Amino acid sequence: MPTALITGTTSGIGQASAYTLAKQGYHLILNGRRKDRLEEQAKELEKKYGIQTLLMPVDVRNHNEVADFFNALPQAWKSIHVLINNAGLAAGMNTLEEGSLDHWNRMIDTNIKGLLHVTKHLIPILKKTNGHIVNIGSIAGKEVYTNGNVYCGTKHMVDALNKAMRKELAEHGIRVSSVNPGAVETEFSIVRMDGNEEKAKHVYEGFENLIAQDIADAIWFILSRPKHVNINELIIMPTAQPVAGEVIRNKGL
Repeated sequence: MPTALITGTTSGIGQASAYTLAKQGYHLILNGRRKDRLEEQAKELEKKYGIQTLLMPVDVRNHNEVADFFNALPQAWKSIHVLINNAGLAAGMNTLEEGSLDHWNRMIDTNIKGLLHVTKHLIPILKKTNGHIVNIGSIAGKEVYTNGNVYCGTKHMVDALNKAMRKELAEHGIRVSSVNPGAVETEFSIVRMDGNEEKAKHVYEGFENLIAQDIADAIWFILSRPKHVNINELIIMPTAQPVAGEVIRNKGL
C-alpha cells in the first residue's frame, strides 16, 4: 500500500485530501500543529478505512522541528510515495503601506519556507520511490488582486517552485504537479480575518463557492494518472469567479 505525507491536515483541503486518499488505501503521515485534532483524525481514519497513520505534530515553519521529525522517522515509514504540500495561509487584506509585518512573516514562513522545509527532506525518499509531489497553490499565484500583495507574492513563489521542482526532479522519475484553486470555503478566510468569523462569512455570500472536497477530488485525479502522465498544473475556479478578485454575486440571496 502506498504512503502519503500531507501537510496541514487538521482542516480544509488537507483534511479532505486525507480522507480521500485513505479511502483509496493510502497509509498517511498527518501533519498539523493541533495535535489533539490529529489524534482524533488518525483514530477515525484508521477505524473507517483500515489504514495506518503516523502523526507529524510539527510546525512546518520551524526547520529544526521538521528535521528532527525526519531524523527520527521509523524505518517502517521511510517509503513515502506522495507529498501534498498543503499547509498555507493568508493573513490580512491591506495595502503594502498599511500591511502588518506579523501577517507578512506568517505568510512567507508558512507558504514558502514551510513548503521548502518539508520538500527538502522528502526528496531523497521520493527519489527511491519515484514519488509524486502535489503543491497546493492558488489563483493568487497566477493573478494579483487588490490588497492581496504579499499573499499573492508567496503563491507566485509556490508557482515558481513547482516549475523548478519539476525540472530538477523529472530525471529521477518524480512527478510534480500543482492545484491552484479560487475561492474555497474553509477556515482560510477565518484565519485571514484574524478569527473574525462574521467577516469571513461575507467572503462567500451570494455565490456557490468551491469546497475542500472539490480540490481533494482534483488531487486524486492527478495522483491516479498512469506513471507516464504528469498533470503539470490545474486551475480550479467557482463558476461565479471568472478571475481573481472578482465574484458574480446573486444579490437576492
